[in-house]
Amino acid sequence: MVNVLVVGSGGREHALSWKLSQSSKVQKVFTAPGNGGTKNNIPIGVEKITELADFASKNNCFTVVGPEAPLALGIVDKFIEKKLKIFGPTKKAAQLESSKIWAKQFMKRNNIPTATFEIFEKAQDAKSYVSSISHPVVVKADGLAAGKGVIVCDSKVEANAAIDSILVKKMFGQAGNKIVVEERIDGIEASYIGLCDGKISVPMASSQDHKRIYENDKGPNTGGMGAYSPTPVITESLAEKIQKNIIEKTVSSMKSESIPFTGFLYAGIMIKDDEPYVLEFNVRMGDPECQPITMRMDFDLYDYLEAAVDERLSFMPPPKWKKQSSVCVVLASKGYPESYPKGEKITGLNETQKDTVVFHAGTKKENGVFITNGGRVLGVTSLGDTLQSAIVNAYAATEKIFWPNKYCRTDIGKKGLSYL
Repeated sequence: MVNVLVVGSGGREHALSWKLSQSSKVQKVFTAPGNGGTKNNIPIGVEKITELADFASKNNCFTVVGPEAPLALGIVDKFIEKKLKIFGPTKKAAQLESSKIWAKQFMKRNNIPTATFEIFEKAQDAKSYVSSISHPVVVKADGLAAGKGVIVCDSKVEANAAIDSILVKKMFGQAGNKIVVEERIDGIEASYIGLCDGKISVPMASSQDHKRIYENDKGPNTGGMGAYSPTPVITESLAEKIQKNIIEKTVSSMKSESIPFTGFLYAGIMIKDDEPYVLEFNVRMGDPECQPITMRMDFDLYDYLEAAVDERLSFMPPPKWKKQSSVCVVLASKGYPESYPKGEKITGLNETQKDTVVFHAGTKKENGVFITNGGRVLGVTSLGDTLQSAIVNAYAATEKIFWPNKYCRTDIGKKGLSYL
């Protein structure tokens, strides 16, 4: 029996902790720092790498890293140095997410399909480039910006404003010292995640995220307002194409560049004319995609994470998935992704039905009461025999939960229905 340490405090980490605690090989799951819904919380921040390593060492922990920040800081390198088992990519491999410039250049030199792009440090140079082209663009901060460092532009005026926001006004701080200006590919967006051991990749279930704050994908980008799995947007033939031309090609190219990739490799995909293009890579499980994906897992997740760390995924049987659909509706605080209130009492959490799990994100527990403590507060996640029934189940559960400034989109999963 082994203990598991899940690093992070969001809905993704609650979902990972929940699934890993079901393994017959796992004795206890700790979460650092965790949230109001996670058990065995350890008050160590995600960036306190040495303290986390000491805790894992003392408590015989296999460690799973949820968010990108500690990966970019080199948590995996530190743990490996101390001969501790940890699932996630090294600091060098994490550049696929921590530097959009590095990732775009990597894709270009390895012929991985992505949008054409240019890199800029000076606002005027970027604006001159925008005025010289006819196609619409997306402006991206180079570094980590909590999932919000991407501005999709409908006009040259918007592109120039985005360039100024990032390079001049430092909207994302140091993360925006350099930018990528890339061609905007208009199509259908979906998420594709592989579980990698440095040599091969095992596909996870497909999913589709809902990034924008308002219905019909309006308003600013967020960390994600909901997701569902599987998505009919990714057909069997398209999944094979993504697996072969993007995921496996990335894993083999990283290996050939002596930067083997172990961990969850998440490709944000844009599908245009039945061809997949990489919008961005993440080097960890998506949030909120993790919630519906873990709900559908019909296998022991710990077995696969351990096999990945030991470079023996090729000996594992293909993972089994429940045939049901799963939908996660994010309940947020009004005002997110800008400023929002905290400290509001949450009621109705115990009134949800079976086949529904409420994953906590921005919550904390005080005197036995759950209160809001973040922008994305809860991820209400339900199973259903069809996508439609999973949507109905998830929204029925959200109606039982209340706090004064509760907000959610009312159309999560609906774009999937149009493909059925």
